[in-house]
Amino acid sequence: MSTSSSYKDCPQVLRDYLFYLLTIKGRSSRTVDAYYTDLRTFFRFLIMHKNLCENEISFEKLPLQLVTLDILKSVTLSDAYEYLHYISSDRSNSPKTRSRKVSSLKSFFHYLCDKTHLIQHNPMAELEVPAVKKSLPKYLSLEQCLSLLQHIDGDYKERDYCIITFFLNCGMRLSELCGIDLTDIKEDTIKILGKGNKERIIYLNDACVDALKNYLTFRNTHKIDPQDRNALFLNRNGRRLGARRVEQIVDEQLKKAGLDRYGFSVHKLRHTAATMMYQYGNVDIRVLQEILGHSNLGTTQIYTHISNDQMEHAVQSTPLSHMKISKLDKKE
Repeated sequence: MSTSSSYKDCPQVLRDYLFYLLTIKGRSSRTVDAYYTDLRTFFRFLIMHKNLCENEISFEKLPLQLVTLDILKSVTLSDAYEYLHYISSDRSNSPKTRSRKVSSLKSFFHYLCDKTHLIQHNPMAELEVPAVKKSLPKYLSLEQCLSLLQHIDGDYKERDYCIITFFLNCGMRLSELCGIDLTDIKEDTIKILGKGNKERIIYLNDACVDALKNYLTFRNTHKIDPQDRNALFLNRNGRRLGARRVEQIVDEQLKKAGLDRYGFSVHKLRHTAATMMYQYGNVDIRVLQEILGHSNLGTTQIYTHISNDQMEHAVQSTPLSHMKISKLDKKE
């Protein structure tokens, strides 16, 4: 999306907050861009809601600079409720999107009130996060995983095979994979930089070690841009592979395997890795939490869904499961 230079359209108080997230909280630029997008929508809603600008200007062009600190001091919980109604009815935001935007609001006003003391009262302290339907994560079956790996092809099949093998076996995030450097690899481990600039070590199984070895042999025969000579995964120009290109690679390989119609994606491969570890490896939930880099155990528990086979086995295991009616008693 944007770089921090795009924040120039923001009033100073919002710019300060976004740079606070980048520098003090250590959030990734992608995460901060998401906050920027959410709060930009809220600021423009305030301009419209409080009649700070002429009606002829379209919503997307409303100047954010009109939202001053005094305007922010006047914001109430009722304004937040009207904002949520607006993004639901006028902008068709889903409950999940509204939930994310509430989190952005709560974080911003917490910063204004408790971190910088620019406002005396936090109007968002009692704002509740909209309920979001909790659905089971979508993941590939073992057969689909094998089919995906067997159908990987193309001029960069060694690279693409290694990428997908890492996703399916290690459960790393997209940004984590793109950020891997050669110096992060030590024998059968990789140092990963996760959310919040938190480092963790991921162990590579035999499949990953083999895929990595084949890819590195392939990598060394192609041109490498000096600027990205330490990057593990490179594009055809020898530069570090970007997140969007990795998504395209996964989509392309899913299509070759005939799996493109199921709505699978890079993140679904992460779901798959976690599910495989839990269901086939009997991995402890806290170990799984460390592998996935979750700060909250509750986040990890979404991956511990029970498979249909496990549920069927549970029902069949009851001692009454084989009881059958052999003969109905007939009354005279």
